[in-house]
Amino acid sequence: MPEKKKNLHYEILSKKWIKRHKDLQKNLFTKHKTAFEWFLYTSKQFTVGSLAGIFLLTAPIVPAIPAAFSSASAQVISPIDKKVFLVYDLKNVLPSQVQPLTPEQEQSVSDILTRDFGIKVTPQLNGIRLNTTYGIIGQEQHLVRYPGDNPYTHFSSPEDAQDYWDYGMAPGLGGWGYFADSPSSMTKEQSDREKYYISVQTFLAPGFDQNSKEYLDFFKFRKMLVVNPQNGKAIVADIADAGPAPWTGKQLGGSPEVMSYLQRYDGVARGPVLYFFIDDPNDSVPLGPVSL
Repeated sequence: MPEKKKNLHYEILSKKWIKRHKDLQKNLFTKHKTAFEWFLYTSKQFTVGSLAGIFLLTAPIVPAIPAAFSSASAQVISPIDKKVFLVYDLKNVLPSQVQPLTPEQEQSVSDILTRDFGIKVTPQLNGIRLNTTYGIIGQEQHLVRYPGDNPYTHFSSPEDAQDYWDYGMAPGLGGWGYFADSPSSMTKEQSDREKYYISVQTFLAPGFDQNSKEYLDFFKFRKMLVVNPQNGKAIVADIADAGPAPWTGKQLGGSPEVMSYLQRYDGVARGPVLYFFIDDPNDSVPLGPVSL
């Protein structure tokens, strides 16, 4: 075949290929226009690079990114952060104010969290639920893990002591007493129960007054998935204390490590979180941060 004819065929195919990807790009932006506008104008948690990266999904060449993202043109495009989509999905379900969710909203949130994190979560387990699954979390102190535990023995490394010393130790024990009998007998699981603990309003759970013993046994070190809906960060925590009091305006509290990971500072060490029971009958889900 003559060289000129080969080039002509190549040019025709190339033009069709480029047009196809431009059409895909245009359709993507049109279909998800609302999502992109929300990312751009209301989310302060994610970089422009991540947004521009979405457009690269539609073409193996550098596309004509809309002017809104032109500032990222000189930057290295970072991989798309999956938390962007989680945050947007939750935004479409959650009410504008922090308040108890409707059954339909709870089901939608359960489905989203189960799907994205691969951990089965539910607002109700064994017929027991809390007074809410969406509330304001506040800063808690470290809990004594065993008799004699104190700020000088509490931290496992100088780095942890430097990061968390200033939060102090609670004057009393957690809701279920010590986590271990002694430092020598304490397991990693027992240590993590204190490190990643939350306190919840067990006493406000529907039916608690009539079944307090059953409920307290159920809540003891019960695992929950706690999610910051504003940045997509999530952590598996356990219930190790009861509180806070209703008059505080908060619905739960988090250990210094929990609050730090969730980035729930907000100037006064408080902010909204979702918290759902983890359905984990085989105790296979470890405590600590989880990723998408």
